[in-house]
Amino acid sequence: MPVSTRPRTRRTRLRIALAALATLTSAALTALSFSTAQADTATADHLTGTLSDGATWVADVPGNWNGTLLVFSHGFGPTVARDAPTDAVRTELLAEGYAMAGSSYDPNGSMWALNSAERDQFATLDAVVAKIGKPRRTLAVGQSMGGLVNAQLARDGGGRIDGALGQCGLVAGGTDLDNYQLDAEYTIARLLLPAQEVKLVHFSSSADAAAVAGRLTDAVTAAQATPRGRARIALAAAFLNLPAWSPGKDRPAATDWAGQEEQQYDWFAQGILSFVEGGRYAMEQSVGGNNSWNRGVDYAGLLADSEHAPQIRALYKAAGLDLRADLRTLTAGATVTADPAAVRTALRTSSAGQGLEVPLLDIHTTGDNLVPVQQENRFAGRVKASGDGALLRQAFVERQGHCTFTTAETVAALHALEHRVSTGHWGDAATPDALQRSATALGLDGAAYVTYRPAQLTVGRDRPAYPTHP
Repeated sequence: MPVSTRPRTRRTRLRIALAALATLTSAALTALSFSTAQADTATADHLTGTLSDGATWVADVPGNWNGTLLVFSHGFGPTVARDAPTDAVRTELLAEGYAMAGSSYDPNGSMWALNSAERDQFATLDAVVAKIGKPRRTLAVGQSMGGLVNAQLARDGGGRIDGALGQCGLVAGGTDLDNYQLDAEYTIARLLLPAQEVKLVHFSSSADAAAVAGRLTDAVTAAQATPRGRARIALAAAFLNLPAWSPGKDRPAATDWAGQEEQQYDWFAQGILSFVEGGRYAMEQSVGGNNSWNRGVDYAGLLADSEHAPQIRALYKAAGLDLRADLRTLTAGATVTADPAAVRTALRTSSAGQGLEVPLLDIHTTGDNLVPVQQENRFAGRVKASGDGALLRQAFVERQGHCTFTTAETVAALHALEHRVSTGHWGDAATPDALQRSATALGLDGAAYVTYRPAQLTVGRDRPAYPTHP
């Protein structure tokens, strides 16, 4: 006698119906969540104003404000007010009830606006609070150059800041930045353009800086055609603390020296020297002269401290080049001296790590081409020496590029900082595993937090000792 299939069919249909209902319910909830987020964003108050120095500020305050105000410090570039790192982050944070504010910094000076940035951010806080009332909590957020401003706010808040989140921050400061960039520029000029005089400091205009960037980039492009040229490009990249991992490519193997150089070359080919030279001109405008030097630098010792030293030795050997001879040439020809007043100004306006008043969580991509992840190592050492190491946590995202964080990674880091502010201890909230879980649970755009320890920053100089004009 055949067995009836009707009960099984009914159960199957029931399971299908329930699954369809669950799918529709999930879709409805997702649509409702999206609709609510859009509504919260649409009903947010957008405020603007102007400070006494001409800086402008903006703020966005949602109708469901949760009492937390974020003050955002933007990075190097046009002095235009921003209150979030990306539009997507703004949308998500408004949906979660955060209010956000940020200033342009003084628009009348250099794009390296460190002379006014900290002052303008505090003034923005005062202006926004006067409009919306006193927040329950104020958190600072900063990106790139704004990450340096952010570290200063965490140091100098005086009770106005409760915690800080830094993203891809230039936390080693302006003088370290200009010094290791000088080493790379000088290496290219000395070894790839040996018969030419190349002006590396004291730019008279942005066009002057752009012209130097063009000459150096052309030299790198020509050198890439030969093994000797590629070895010397890799040496310059090592002094620039440039990652050997470029966008759109898989990370080369640990001993794939040629593959590493090829991806370092990618960064040069994409115009990194234009950014470097343009930034130097802006820095010199801001600090009143040249704050970098290489007179007295031992380039053999400098390379010995670089994580890329094995790559350089291998490429030089394969090219039949004498590495020690090139390093001697660099040391012997290093004659650039600093302007004392510029160094002092940079120390005052463009440095951080002298201490922290509030908890600071810094996040950084592992393959940052513009603000090397090794800056976090340098900064952590200074904060620890100040006695405030317990207030600092650092976390890393396995990705190439500058400030290429997902929205989920940013929001998860903010939540971890809030945990520290609320509870008085970090616990495991800022560990890679916890941040990855938190970011993934948001269901946004993914995350790649990893356990990572940055290498030492290759810079070879300590402040305040520096050679100056006789």
